[in-house]
Amino acid sequence: MKYLLDTVVWVWSVHSAERINKVGFDILESGDEEVYFSAASIWELSIKLRLGKLSLPEPPARYIPKRLGQQGIRTLSVTPTHALRVYDLPTHHHDPFDRLLIAQALTEEMVILTADRAFEKYQTQLVWCGR
Repeated sequence: MKYLLDTVVWVWSVHSAERINKVGFDILESGDEEVYFSAASIWELSIKLRLGKLSLPEPPARYIPKRLGQQGIRTLSVTPTHALRVYDLPTHHHDPFDRLLIAQALTEEMVILTADRAFEKYQTQLVWCGR
């Protein structure tokens, strides 16, 4: 099975893993699953870091790829097909990063690892990772 990490679940995985429930933690730690982190999430993190809403111990260009590699998490590029799929989504909420993650998961037939209840409004497979 292929999984797509919601941005907040990845942040928790590096800063406060205790916030992730056992099911989510086991998927992330097992090494048996294909887990992906979207370029859209990296873009979102870059914006939040620049605005001072988040901090990392190193610049994101060094820290994010290094941590993803240590965790065995693959990156998922954003393609035109992903971007166009956003158009087909109902407008249950307006977060552009979340909507792109949902479009990617639907297009690539991935399960989203999330702790965001807004994702439940969409027709995509989810694994709840919050406590």
